[in-house]
Amino acid sequence: MALWRLHYRPLPPSLLLKVVLTPALIATATLVGRRWGEAMSGWLVGLPLTSAPVIFFLALDQGTAFATTAALAVLLGTISQAAFAVAYARVAVRTAWFPAAAAGCGIFALATIGFQRVSLPALVAYGAVVGSLILAMVLMPRNGNQPARGPVVPDWDLPLRIVLATGLVLVLTGIAPRIGAHLSGLLSPFPVYAGVLAIFAHRQSGAGANAVLRGLLLGLFAFASFFLVLALGLDRLGIGLSFALATLVALLVQGSTLRLVRTTGR
Repeated sequence: MALWRLHYRPLPPSLLLKVVLTPALIATATLVGRRWGEAMSGWLVGLPLTSAPVIFFLALDQGTAFATTAALAVLLGTISQAAFAVAYARVAVRTAWFPAAAAGCGIFALATIGFQRVSLPALVAYGAVVGSLILAMVLMPRNGNQPARGPVVPDWDLPLRIVLATGLVLVLTGIAPRIGAHLSGLLSPFPVYAGVLAIFAHRQSGAGANAVLRGLLLGLFAFASFFLVLALGLDRLGIGLSFALATLVALLVQGSTLRLVRTTGR
């Protein structure tokens, strides 16, 4: 018993959050998609449910200046998410899920590389994000692949989604603190949840992936608004008040897009 106590180390709170929050979110988004449509599930995971905890723990561990730099980079990373959605959707019209996912990830990687040397003020970055989201909505294909047969959901579908999403989150957030604030911020918006949902929707029904990604684009307006508030407020207002205000703003923006996502999902 003494030896066990000597070597036992409690799990860090951030790790506990990842292994609890990620399965809960992907399960919720999957069930929402089955109940209200794929567009609604994509819209739901557009909220900053991965990047927000990353920035929160960076603020606690590294300070608000470090976290502010990361939050500004997350704003730029939102453009990379939009590029992922467009690339995946346009390739998915003619191909299976793997080439579409590879195209989306490749575009995200190229955008991340390009943004490594870019630093913009918060309001300018936010304007660029809004413009990129509107452009992405215009560039999305009007019709996705048509399913050859009705979607059949196997028993292992939901557990596999949970395992894949949790693994990706642990890998991405594990390397983030080692690569600096700016690159950490650029990588943290990688569309883990939306990518997993889109791939599974694509496998079951090609048109479903398009709906997921359209919902994601609408959800990213709230995502960007959240990080705009953090970028402007972390140094001025402190961690607690900034996150509370950012959450309120994100929920208000998310609510304003609900009617649009319902229309998209039809």
